[in-house]
Amino acid sequence: MSSYRFCRTDDVALLVDALNRCWSPHFPDEPAVTPASFKQSIKYLQVWCSSCMVAFAGSDPIGVLIGAKRPSGTLIHKIAVHPDHLRQGHGRHLLTSLSSKLAILGPPRMVAEVPESFAAARALFTACDYVEETVLTDYLQSEAGASESGASGFSRIVGGLLIPVTIDDLAANDLLGENHPQTCWERSIETLTARKDAIEGLAVASDERIEAFILCLNDGEILSMRSFVDDGGARLAQLLSQLRARGMETFRIAKVHPAEIATASLKSLGFRPADEYRLHAARARSA
Repeated sequence: MSSYRFCRTDDVALLVDALNRCWSPHFPDEPAVTPASFKQSIKYLQVWCSSCMVAFAGSDPIGVLIGAKRPSGTLIHKIAVHPDHLRQGHGRHLLTSLSSKLAILGPPRMVAEVPESFAAARALFTACDYVEETVLTDYLQSEAGASESGASGFSRIVGGLLIPVTIDDLAANDLLGENHPQTCWERSIETLTARKDAIEGLAVASDERIEAFILCLNDGEILSMRSFVDDGGARLAQLLSQLRARGMETFRIAKVHPAEIATASLKSLGFRPADEYRLHAARARSA
């Protein structure tokens, strides 16, 4: 007989086990979830254990939902059913249970950034009346790609000085907050602020303002990239070139929203599209 329950803060071990049993079979190339990596998602993504659920067959986890909550809404960060228990209504029950809870407690907006390759999850969200709002796209740039695009050909700083920059510097210059473009959950302002001690930043600045900046991790993962000057991408290309000179060979930007930066701009900088995700959204409602 199947059973379901919402989780508590002391259920981290259960949620880790459920993810490794139910999510990992669908994504075998991903590393196994550990208590440390799950706690990191709590810190960086605001995963709430009370917004997480596990489905059981006896005492064995057969389904799991991981929810992250912010004032703007709740992210269905992960939802998966063990391959041996698909198409038995477990995923729908997990989603509708969380929806009923949020209809009372809020926030009402529910979103999911579903990998294009995860057909079962996309079908589940569609069946539960989630609306597909847009497509999010991963972009990659290698040194070869930058050379082919001409983006690596800047040998000097264009129009300003090269300076290190931090999240706090950007906030002090009003470059975060309401004026920040729409992004995926994992590169939102809340996540950047939570991860600020691990983020490196580089900017081009004039005497009056910051004209362009890039925030990234030391493995080449770009978390934010913006230019405030219409220069055909020259300042961003210069910043990427400087980061590459420091040992970053390949850059990746995860889940780029169409409103964040134009595809043509990314291509001019040598980025090429890779994996895609479907952004699904719904409003919480009682079952």
